[in-house]
Amino acid sequence: MACLSDESWVSLPKMLSERLSLREDQDEQERKRFIDSKIAQHRLEKFFPVYALGISRPDSDSVVSVFNSDDPLADPIWDAVKEEAKLEAEKEPILSSFLYASILSHDCLEQALGFVLANRLQNPTLLATQLMDIFCDVIMHDTSIRRSIRLDMQAFKDRDPACLSYCSVLLYLKGYHSLQVYRVAHALWSQGRKVLALALQSRISEVFGVDIHPAAKIGEGILLDHATGVVIGETAVVGNRVSLMHGVTLGGTGKEVGDRHPKVGEGALIGASANILGNIKIGKGAMVAAGSLVLKDIPPHSMVAGIPAKVIGYVDEQDPSLTMKHDASKEFFEHAAIIFKDGRSTGAQDRGRSNEGT
Repeated sequence: MACLSDESWVSLPKMLSERLSLREDQDEQERKRFIDSKIAQHRLEKFFPVYALGISRPDSDSVVSVFNSDDPLADPIWDAVKEEAKLEAEKEPILSSFLYASILSHDCLEQALGFVLANRLQNPTLLATQLMDIFCDVIMHDTSIRRSIRLDMQAFKDRDPACLSYCSVLLYLKGYHSLQVYRVAHALWSQGRKVLALALQSRISEVFGVDIHPAAKIGEGILLDHATGVVIGETAVVGNRVSLMHGVTLGGTGKEVGDRHPKVGEGALIGASANILGNIKIGKGAMVAAGSLVLKDIPPHSMVAGIPAKVIGYVDEQDPSLTMKHDASKEFFEHAAIIFKDGRSTGAQDRGRSNEGT
């Protein structure tokens, strides 16, 4: 039988000590991994309560309450986004890496949004890492933007019937993307960083087909539905809870300088391809029919249509932008047609009498 030499007996305690230390290190690593897994599980349960626990979907009041709460994790919009991303990754494993990189790897909505926008707008000379630094720095230090990105997301989810989820708003809807990049550009413009703000405006136009001047003033809870072709000029003002369809122009007449763009009141609904030109006011809760050319002020809660647009009635809703009802009843349009017909007839008779007198 083999026996230990004196030298081995001397070194044995050292060997045992080293092995014990190694075992303790391994045990400590296992303990840390176990704790980390429990923390991760707890965070998943914390982050994914909206649908998993049957809690009702977020609303505007709950979004606003995020900024009045002392709990930094009280964010129902972000909770919903992460829960939806998790479910989508299970349904479509091919998208799991994309969803992880875009949403699940981030700690908050601001970071995820910065990542998504940076990757949408990057080009060979404007790197995604640079853009993400810009977006995150501006958004994280601006409470009004942090509030707006959530209220805008809620607006898209509530008003766009084609919107499947909060997650899809963040990942895919260019109306939402262009609006949030504008918000960053507007903050930069206000800080005097106008060159960078204009660079972002240019990229929004190139990538999304939306041209919003960074000096324009746009409220919160805004919907840019489809958004393609939307143009908003330098001195335009858009109130809270406004919905604008694709192709809408808030522009100047080409003859004015200074304050030369429209002012859209809260809750207004602007139909597709409507052109609103000049320093005019669109009253609160007004509705502009698709394809209209608006050149004069519009009273609050009125419905206008035509080229040039005329008042054809009044809407019952306080904020038609929230209901997204672009149509009216058959009786309403028949009544409007009679009024217009009588107006044209009277106008023709008056012109005839005038010609007889000349």
